[in-house]
Amino acid sequence: MTKVSNYDVIIIGAGSVGVPTALFLAEKKVKVLVLDKTPSIGQGQNKRAIGGVRKTHSDPTKIQICDRSLQVFSTWHERYGFNIGWKTGGYCFPVFTAEHEKMMKDLLVIQKKFGLDIDWHSPDVIKKLVPGINSEDLRGGVYSPGDGQASPLMAVVAMKQRAEELGAKFLYKEQVIDIMLEGEKVKGVKTTKGTFLAPVVVNASGADAREVGNLSGLDLPVYPDSHEAGVTAPMAQFLKPLVVDLRHGPDGRSSNFYFGQEHHGQIIFCYTPKPLIEGTDINVTSEFLPRAAKRMIQLIPRLQNVLIRRVWRGLYPMTPDGSPIVDQVEHIKGMYLAVGMCGQGFMLGPGIGANLASLIVSGKPEISQDLWKSFSFKRDFSGQSGGEKLK
Repeated sequence: MTKVSNYDVIIIGAGSVGVPTALFLAEKKVKVLVLDKTPSIGQGQNKRAIGGVRKTHSDPTKIQICDRSLQVFSTWHERYGFNIGWKTGGYCFPVFTAEHEKMMKDLLVIQKKFGLDIDWHSPDVIKKLVPGINSEDLRGGVYSPGDGQASPLMAVVAMKQRAEELGAKFLYKEQVIDIMLEGEKVKGVKTTKGTFLAPVVVNASGADAREVGNLSGLDLPVYPDSHEAGVTAPMAQFLKPLVVDLRHGPDGRSSNFYFGQEHHGQIIFCYTPKPLIEGTDINVTSEFLPRAAKRMIQLIPRLQNVLIRRVWRGLYPMTPDGSPIVDQVEHIKGMYLAVGMCGQGFMLGPGIGANLASLIVSGKPEISQDLWKSFSFKRDFSGQSGGEKLK
């Protein structure tokens, strides 16, 4: 006999966005169910994230959302006694070209306007922040000391456990096959295992957002592309910030290269492929590690003998303008979207969750409506392609 259960809110996706959304809803005494097709928590793109968290964006909505996320990540251990691998080390963008110097200094004007703790520093300061950096052509760089890193899996497990303590329920191996509508209202969802009723459904399904949207007749402009990453064996702590090298790789096949040292001492690293690799293939390539290793050694020669433990590949669910879609669907009462995080789902997740929970319960987000509307499903995507990762 098919099981039927009733909830206030059903969230599709137990990852970087769905889990904190469940947590903040549970804090508001909402009866919430989280469904995921995978066998356990955070098994989509969450476990493939490298864990950087910064509010030093150019988009004011992302600034406020990530400020909220930073509040959650940086105080989690103190508040709940659960280690999520948080490391306050900041972000550092060393600059080697006149073009990037102008870009970063122009961006600083916007960031300072919103009160961000970020400044331009001399080459000598950058060399202290990034010990062993190859200083040839180094012009200086920007540094934001309040940003940091956390473990995506440790964080999602901690938030899931806290949400469960508050009454949230999580079910796995539950493939959603239908979003049930009654007229223009959400009624619930059907999975391969049962039927779950709720007047509110949240699509937080990451790289599956478009397919899940289709279940309720929505055409969501979310198109994944893939990025690879790797991690070294642990070593003594020497690198405080997460470092972003804005230059293109010498062979023209990569752009931004970024890496940081985790709380246990491993170096975790990634780059943006050029051209972007569209689609949902997550098999590792033979190109990534040699290319990434060459870039790392060129930037910090002292790392030439480090042991690489493993590499992996994950997906960036992209929107045409590089900003998320977080909204209530006007023509389907009770249908909410939290999709298209553009590779920033982990850092945006708690901030998105807090604001979305507020929107569902009280009808308005925590931040101003003027800022929130930049995440609207109704915004104009025409004529746009790709997303600027530094937003």
